[in-house]
Amino acid sequence: MPEMTVNHREKAHALLKADADKILRLIEVQIENLTMPQCPLYEEVLDTQMFGLSREIDFAVRLDLISEDEGKALLENLERQLNILHEAAQNSL
Repeated sequence: MPEMTVNHREKAHALLKADADKILRLIEVQIENLTMPQCPLYEEVLDTQMFGLSREIDFAVRLDLISEDEGKALLENLERQLNILHEAAQNSL
C-alpha cells in the first residue's frame, strides 16, 4: 500500500476519533452543567451528533479510508462511553 494512502487512512481515522471524542466531551458538559439525560434537548443533541458522526464514517468507508469494521468500532466505543456517562448521571440522582 503506498505511503500516501496509509497517511490518508491514518489521518481519516484520527479525525473520526477526534470527532467522537468531541461528542463525548459535549455530552459530558451537557450532563454536568445543563440538562439531565431524560431531557429532550439532551436526546436531540446526542441523536444529531451521533447521526453526523455515522455519516462521516460512512463517507470515509466509501472512500476506502477506513474499513467498515473500524467505523463500527468507533461508533460502538463511543456508544459504550456514552452509556457509562448516562448510567453515572442516573446513579447520581
